[in-house]
This record gives sequence, C-alpha cells and structure tokens, in this order.
Amino acid sequence: MCGRFVQNSPLHTVQQFFDAETALLDLVPNYNVAPTQKILSIVNHGHKNRLETLHWGLVPFWARDISIGSRMINARAETVAEKPSFRTAFKKRRCLIPADGFYEWKGEKGNKQPYYITGPWVGPFAFAGLWEKWTDKERHEETVYKSCTIITTAARGSIREIHHRMPVILSPEFHEKWLNADMRDPKALKIILREGMVHDLKYHPVSKIVNAVKNNDPSCIEPTAV
Repeated sequence: MCGRFVQNSPLHTVQQFFDAETALLDLVPNYNVAPTQKILSIVNHGHKNRLETLHWGLVPFWARDISIGSRMINARAETVAEKPSFRTAFKKRRCLIPADGFYEWKGEKGNKQPYYITGPWVGPFAFAGLWEKWTDKERHEETVYKSCTIITTAARGSIREIHHRMPVILSPEFHEKWLNADMRDPKALKIILREGMVHDLKYHPVSKIVNAVKNNDPSCIEPTAV
C-alpha cells in the first residue's frame, strides 16, 4: 500500500518536469503527506495538463458523504477496473500524483521500522492515480469536492524485502498515455500500469518520527541507523 509520502519539490520544478499549467497554488513542502490532506496532482483538461490540488482519499460520485475517502487512499491495480468505487474514474478520470519519495514500514506490529523509498533519478516522479468529483446531493450544495487515490500493485525487486505492496510509479514516457482522456479500454490501461512501471527504486531507514503526522520537516527523510 501507500499510506504516507513526500512532496517537497518546488512548484516550478514539478511544472517543468510534467509540462503542466498551474493556477495560483498555495504550496509548501510536505515531508509527511497523510490521507485526507490536499495534495498536488496533475489532471488533463483537453489538450492541457494542469496542476491542481485534490484531497487524498477518493470519494465516489455516488457516496453519501466524504467520510468514505479516508478508506479509499489506494486502489489495487489488479481490481481497479472492476471495483464500483474506482471503475468509472479508471476509464474517465486518471491523474498523476507527483512525489519525491514514499514511506513504508517493516517489522512486527508495535516495533516497525520506517523506510524512505525514492525513484532512480533525483527529483519528482509520478504515482498513477485516479480522481473524482463529488457534490452533496442531499443538501443540494454546489461545492465540488475533488479527491484522488493512488494505484498500488504487488511489490517488485528489493521493495519486497520491506512490504508486499507498492505504489505504481510511471516512467515519464507513459505519462501522456495515462492522462489521455481518449484511452478508455481497461485492458490497454492495465498494460500501461504493468509496462510503464518503474522498478529500480532506492531506500534507506529513517527515524520513527515519521509515525506522527505532526512531524513534517526534512529530518523525516534523513537516513538513520537501524
């Protein structure tokens, strides 16, 4: 799974790397991104990719309230095309979620060691994600709640030593294919998730301060002795 990650690249770096337009965003480095928080995402609008903020934890359009989002932070690649919560977004509303790294924990319950995992290059990479729009139909409110989820799959390579699941990180040459709104064939989309996935990740142990969301600064990702 993916339950915590890092977004600390400057906005202009993310904008250039993903060739995306941006509105005025109040963005600060986040070294301990947690579910339900607003996170930076890339959504395709016609012929343009745009940086937007979405709540982490997908709320299906048919949900009664937004509380379900806290349980929808991840979507399994194996079942995403069939699950009622994700199948519509999988066809119509895919996104990229920029990240600089993510955390995973290894060990026995109560004494798990956190690890910080990064991509094979310096700078941001992209989780494959889905996004959704929700409005409160019972209260007839017009406010739109936009949310997203991160797609996960079976861990590959050395990551299996830490955890059996990992987020799908897409190689840059697959970004546009994933965001292409005309691509709606579930089989073709699953091929992108499989063939476009980055495997050669790096990791190191970090302090257990990351266990608490309130701790949010560069010390969260500094290597530590196990």
